[in-house]
Amino acid sequence: MKTAPVIIVQLIHIEGPLKGKIVELSDPIIKIGRHPSCQLQYPAKLAIISREHALITREGNQFKLTDQSSNGTIVNGKKIKEIFLKNGDVITVSEGGPKFSFLTQVTNTPLPPEEVIPPPIAKTPDISPPQPASVIPEPNVPPPQPDPVIPKPKSPQKSKVPLIIQYGPTLRSFDELPLKIGKHPSNGFLLDHASILDLHAEIYFADEQYYIRDLTGRQMVTANDIPVDQGSVLNKDDVLAFSQTGPFFRFLGNGRLSEEVHDQEEAGQGSGPTSTEKATDKKSSKKPLSFFKKIFSKM
Repeated sequence: MKTAPVIIVQLIHIEGPLKGKIVELSDPIIKIGRHPSCQLQYPAKLAIISREHALITREGNQFKLTDQSSNGTIVNGKKIKEIFLKNGDVITVSEGGPKFSFLTQVTNTPLPPEEVIPPPIAKTPDISPPQPASVIPEPNVPPPQPDPVIPKPKSPQKSKVPLIIQYGPTLRSFDELPLKIGKHPSNGFLLDHASILDLHAEIYFADEQYYIRDLTGRQMVTANDIPVDQGSVLNKDDVLAFSQTGPFFRFLGNGRLSEEVHDQEEAGQGSGPTSTEKATDKKSSKKPLSFFKKIFSKM
């Protein structure tokens, strides 16, 4: 018997007390508000948000947002009472309140339950019979292993695949790779940051995998602190650094890239594509803030 696919709702917080966090839910009804029963719960002191502010209800493979508040709910800049949501919609909870982006991901695997760690199993001691005094066993020397074969990086080719990048309060969607990244206007994705060169990096797709390569010639771009050089596979939850002082991103699979907020950015003027004036005064720090995993799916 064919079962319906599981649709995971991903709420990516762009502004407000939950900024930088991602809430993943598969409930048929998602409550938003300050009440403890809400799956998306805001702090009780945030009075502009009602106790039960809004509902996201699944209807088939669609999701309907219904406002239940006194201060209103805004979708893409327009106040609504009821609307069917699309991937990438930006929802503002009350006028001037927190913002989050709505995305969905279809999977055949439901969200995993909490992990239960079984108690340790006591091992039976291995008691070997004593060896005769005159017998000296030969050392067990493993045979020599051949050197591992390191595959060469694939070359960038034009591919019709999705890529969604969240940087600061913005979401950018791309339908074709490769995508060049840098400060010059000729790049597909402009990254306005003090450490970014005119032509800095490139993301491309080959053999059913996403890749990133460094175009600076200075080994500035790293994945998990390892230089990507001329081509490195992007694996789920890889942390990308475009320089020692940022910007930083997390790759979360399926062509989804999210800005990784680090301590020096929280202490500075914030993150975003227009934050260049104070970026040179930030001190480098590699300790990321707490961050939920997974982000985005193709609109």
